[in-house]
Amino acid sequence: MLDTLEHVELETASGRGDTLRLLNQSLGELTQRVRPSLVRVVDGGRGAGAGVVLHERGLIVTNAHVAHRRRTLVEDWRARQLPARLLALDRQHDLAVLSVDADDLEPLAIGDSQALAAGSWLLAMGHPFGVLGGTTAGVVIGVGEDLPEAPPGRDWLAMSLQLRPGHSGGPVIDVHGQLLGVNTMMAGPQVGLAVPAHVVKRFLKEGIGPVKPRHRRWARPPAEPRML
Repeated sequence: MLDTLEHVELETASGRGDTLRLLNQSLGELTQRVRPSLVRVVDGGRGAGAGVVLHERGLIVTNAHVAHRRRTLVEDWRARQLPARLLALDRQHDLAVLSVDADDLEPLAIGDSQALAAGSWLLAMGHPFGVLGGTTAGVVIGVGEDLPEAPPGRDWLAMSLQLRPGHSGGPVIDVHGQLLGVNTMMAGPQVGLAVPAHVVKRFLKEGIGPVKPRHRRWARPPAEPRML
């Protein structure tokens, strides 16, 4: 009987080990797949943050506190440096959209942040303390306005993970590699806050018009950035 129990315990431990190895491999592959959609954003001499490619023809979203000047420099995953133009800015929701002269970027699909459930796995990517592509993982705490950790008056995506300087403007992704939010701020040692994807989509629609599917151009706004 004892031998049987020991055998079952060994099989259970082996199964757990296989599950963890598979999870580790899957998360690593997911990060590498999304990495080309992550850019570095340099706004003057104020340091650098991150941004997310939303269209192959040069459309990038980030935080307003990362890129609030009309002229900004974007560095893609190939270390190619591209001058960027500010198209629209929303300080209330801390969002900005940039344009670069490129037609070969790797866009990230936008997911449904309003369908997120507490406990769902998420990854947050950026360049924390200058580490390119630095990634942290955790679970959803909640989405919406009524979150005790978040400033009131707007929708947030609250996550049980650590954000650091340099994560700002980077993507929050789900296990399918879809954009669920834009990293924005820390609200405690283990709480990160992001602008949820449904707010990002509304900002894009109001700021620059419809973003059309991959391989088609997006509707470009006037030369002057739009302040929302």
